Amino acid sequence: MMIEDQLRERLRKIEALFLGAATDGERDAAEAAFARLKAKLDEASRVDRPEEMKLSFPDHWSVRLFIALCRRYGLKPYRYPRQRNTTVMVKAPRRFFDAVVWRQFNDVHADLWTYFEQTTERLIRETISADAADAETVKEPIGLL
Repeated sequence: MMIEDQLRERLRKIEALFLGAATDGERDAAEAAFARLKAKLDEASRVDRPEEMKLSFPDHWSVRLFIALCRRYGLKPYRYPRQRNTTVMVKAPRRFFDAVVWRQFNDVHADLWTYFEQTTERLIRETISADAADAETVKEPIGLL
């Protein structure tokens, strides 16, 4: 679980950086910054009309992360009938969405992807084979065993 603890700490740091908090004493300020972000969304909605955006993701984990971030900032993700589970629609002011939601999604997604890779590699080495290297490249086809 050490990797998971490291990931949690990294996610806290990203959020702290994103919200402007760098120390424990600034955590209250980070909460206030979060409230200001929500206020910015409300203001952006009045200035920039929300536009509908269609986003497609490669996997369900990315979808879940994206939906959670949208809900965190008061956005309501949705789908139309017959859309794939990896497609998400959202209405938001473009500048707010790009600067806040999408930027944070990319930061957290990169860390989660690294976590998944490290965890998978560790589990394969510990339970299946210590040699988890990629397959070698050969010039000629190898005959059947």
